[in-house]
Amino acid sequence: MTAPFAADARTPAELLHAYLRAGAPDADSSRPLVTFYDDATGERVELSAKTFDNWVAKTANLLQDELNAGPGDRAALLLPAHWQTAVWLLACWSVGVTAVPGGDPAAADLVISGPDGLEAAHACTGERVALALRPLGGRFPQRPDGFLDYAAEVPGQGDRFAPYSPVDPQSPALETAVDGLPLKLTGEQTVQLAREGALRLGLGPGSRVLSTLSYEDWAGLEAGLLAPLAVGASVVLCRNSGDLTADQWDKRIESERVTLRLG
Repeated sequence: MTAPFAADARTPAELLHAYLRAGAPDADSSRPLVTFYDDATGERVELSAKTFDNWVAKTANLLQDELNAGPGDRAALLLPAHWQTAVWLLACWSVGVTAVPGGDPAAADLVISGPDGLEAAHACTGERVALALRPLGGRFPQRPDGFLDYAAEVPGQGDRFAPYSPVDPQSPALETAVDGLPLKLTGEQTVQLAREGALRLGLGPGSRVLSTLSYEDWAGLEAGLLAPLAVGASVVLCRNSGDLTADQWDKRIESERVTLRLG
């Protein structure tokens, strides 16, 4: 029986690291890991595992060194299912910060917000980071008051990341929901549920999952990031795609070699 992908991984960040190991079975760090479409702007972004990891490293360095975040801190992510949201999730898990997609900013140590969440994000008394979510990772035309502009801050960060202390797989990693009920997971539990989800969905190393689901509950996180990551597969995230015709969907599924559509 073949061992599962990254069988020794106990945190989501370690699943990503498995793509980057020289000669790792079932993984190719140069192939697409995250592909993103925004059908309101026409944007398409494709990130290999190497490029995605570079973004994660820079963001984790920003979290650890500039925002002074560390294990025990909670980050509210007021963001849609977007390639930059996936980066922030892995950055949080690389540092040991608990990621809370859609969380209450008033109860968080720091908040990371897209344009639609800025007003709510002011309730956070800690550090606030704003993402413009513009094509090519562009900056805000004018930085929102009281926020760091992620696109302005992240380029100067280091391309490699090492946490000040090893991330404990048994520490809190994710707060989300299942069927409206709260779910709190350690890093190890997050990986285990992701593996179980991949098995249930029939995913393997060659799978390519297209998801239109939100990242604000487990179903969307599983489909749009964690289950594919757990088996060395890849994901296609689609935002603002409600007006696509059946023919447009068929063409996208064919061109992206999608094996499973969710949402």
